[in-house]
This record gives sequence, structure tokens and C-alpha cells, in this order.
Amino acid sequence: MSTLSPGLRPPADRPVPPEPRTPSRPGPRIAAPPEPRAGRFRRAVARLTPADRAVLWLYLLTRISLWVTAHFARRLFPARSGTREAAPVLAPFQQWDANHYLHIARDGYFPAGAGPWTSGWDNREAFFPGYPFLLRAVHTVVPDWTAAGLLISFVAGAVAVLALARIARAYLPQDAAGRRTAALFLLSPCAVFLAVGYTEALFLAFALPAWLAAVRHRWALAAVLTALATTVRVSGLFLAAAIALLFVLTAREKRDRRSWRAAGWTLLPALPPAAYSWYLHARTGDWMAWKHAQERGWYRTFHTPWEAWANTWNGAFGPTQTTGYAFMFQAELVAMLVGLALVAVLLYRRRWPEALYVALSLWALGTSYWYTSIPRATLLWWPLWIGLAALSLRRPWFRTAYLSVAAPLTTLIALTFLTGRWAG
Repeated sequence: MSTLSPGLRPPADRPVPPEPRTPSRPGPRIAAPPEPRAGRFRRAVARLTPADRAVLWLYLLTRISLWVTAHFARRLFPARSGTREAAPVLAPFQQWDANHYLHIARDGYFPAGAGPWTSGWDNREAFFPGYPFLLRAVHTVVPDWTAAGLLISFVAGAVAVLALARIARAYLPQDAAGRRTAALFLLSPCAVFLAVGYTEALFLAFALPAWLAAVRHRWALAAVLTALATTVRVSGLFLAAAIALLFVLTAREKRDRRSWRAAGWTLLPALPPAAYSWYLHARTGDWMAWKHAQERGWYRTFHTPWEAWANTWNGAFGPTQTTGYAFMFQAELVAMLVGLALVAVLLYRRRWPEALYVALSLWALGTSYWYTSIPRATLLWWPLWIGLAALSLRRPWFRTAYLSVAAPLTTLIALTFLTGRWAG
């Protein structure tokens, strides 16, 4: 039968010649041209679900709101009274720990032989190297150091909030679970630290996808992402402990010897902190130089939990602190109570790995001379935001109550930080 279409058949008295055969010689392989970046970007966007896009749109709106707040903060609250000129555009973001990371990225940990043996040392080795190294890399493209840090936080924050929403959708049955969790998280009192040159956004950009991978039993990916998180903050070790516990519980539940073959991956996150300790020992002779730097600079010497509570209480309500610092110590106490309540709820619901993660964080922060940065650490407790979202979905009035309290606190803490005052 002829394979030609009916309209192109030859006359019946003329035979159809056979198609010539050509020998099948393997020709030279021509590599496919690389896909343009615009094409890769469109493919990545196409993989986002409508729920993902709604979360990212909410994220962008909250970033714009914060940038507007920073713009007016530099005009309404100048560093020097009586000035007639506004501070530079990026000045509100050049505060506190952001300057430590900048100095590490620009000058290294021990510039010109300086170190803990130098008078007036800034104890920069207390900060883990992941964020400064990335900041230095981005600075090769973005000339301004502060702008480079803001870009890192902006991209990392988007990854983090998207992963948080996906974790929430895996935990909660409601369709609006991801969007609600993201909204409560992005409007939380300390949300300003997700948008500045701090490590919270970058840490969560590794930690939350790591947890999502662990929940899906992709242990190798979870281990790699957790190892990256440990380069950013010591909290990565708490995450590693939680994922290791989740692995053990999962393997025991399956009762299959093959499930234990991935156990070695749970040790990978310990390598970056070990390498950093080795580096510090080579320069200072002290294996725990980062911990001792925290003790010198931020009073993180070990105290019993009741001593730490008493010292923080005195700072919050005693006559030793100014009103601004006293308010922040009061916030520390409230955040500690929230953390303890969260651990209790997680234990009650038998969420053992999540409870371990939050408990280790509370132990590390609650055994110093006094509490420091616990409100900021609430950003890292993803079970808190998922739990609040679940409560708001069951009790619609809770969302209104939460936003009524969180909105002024979020604005107040953002202005406190952006104007150079201590905000945890």
C-alpha cells in the first residue's frame, strides 16, 4: 500500500519506484544548544502551582511594605537630631550583626593578624562562615555590600516562605493552609530580620527544604541541605538532630533493614561545624573559639535556666535597664513562654522530632546569663507558624486577634531596628 496521500497518487499504469535506501552511518553528534536562561526561568515558574504563586505574591507585597517603612524611617528618625538631610537609602539596613557579617566577608576572620588577643576585638568568629562567604561571592556581582546582603535575604526569603507553605500543606488538610501559614509568618513581630542582612532567611532557605525532603523520606537531599544550614548557624545542628530522630522513627516503623542503609547521611551535617572548629583551632589554638567568642561578646556563659530567667526578669522589670532595653527583655520572656508552650503542644501531639528541634533551641538560648534573641529565634520555629495557621483555620476569630496584636508589634520592632536601636 502506498504511503502517499490520495491526492498525490501516481497513475495506475506507472509503478511507484521504491524509496532509495541510504546506509545508516553514524554521523557526528551535534550537541544541543544550551537552553537560554529565560527558558529555564519560564520552566521553573511553570512548575509553581497557583498556591505557590499566591504565597510569593504575598511575600513580595510584605517586602514592599518593609522597604517603604525603611524609606520613611530614615527621614522621620534621623540618627542626629536637627539634621536637614535624610540618611542614605540603605542606611536603615546597616545595623548590628549585619555589620559583623560585612566585616567578615570583606576582611576575613583575622585581618592583619588581629584576633581575640587584640584589644577591642569584635569577636567576629562567633558567626559561622556560610553567610559571609555567600555575601563575598554576591559582592563580585553587586558592588555595594549592603545591597548584596539584601539581595541574598530577598531570594532566600522567597525560597523559605515557599517551602514553609508546602510543609504546611503537607501537614494541614485545608486548601488555604499554605497561604495562611505564610501570612502569619511574614507578619510576625520579628519579620524584619527576614529582609535585612541577617542569617535567618538564608538558614530557613536551607532548613525548611531540608525538613520537607526528610518528611518525604529523601534522606540524602535532606542531609545535604541540613549541612548547608549548619554552615550558616549552629541551629543547623538542632535541625540535624530532629531529622536524625525522624529517620530513626521512620526506619523503625517500616521494620525493613534496607531502610537503615541511609543512616550514614544523618552524620553529614556535622562536617561543616567540625571544619569551622578546625579552622579556628588552627588560627587561635581553641577548638571552641566560636563559642568562647559568644561568651565574651554576648554574655552566653552557661547559667542554669532559673538563673537565666531571674537575670532576664531583673533586666525587664528592675531598675538596671533603660525603657527600650527593658521592653526587649520583656519580649524575651514572652518568647521563652511561647517556646515552652510550643514544646508542650508538640510533645502532647507526639511530634517528637519537631519538639526536639525547638527544645534544643530553647536550651541553647535559655542557659546564658540572660535571654538574648529568643524573639528573633521564633522565626526558625516552623511548627509554631503551622500551628497558629491551623488554629486560625479552625477559629476564624483568631486570625483577626493575631493580626490586631502582631501588626503594631511588627511595625514597632521594624522601626526599632531600622533606626539603629536594639531589637533582639
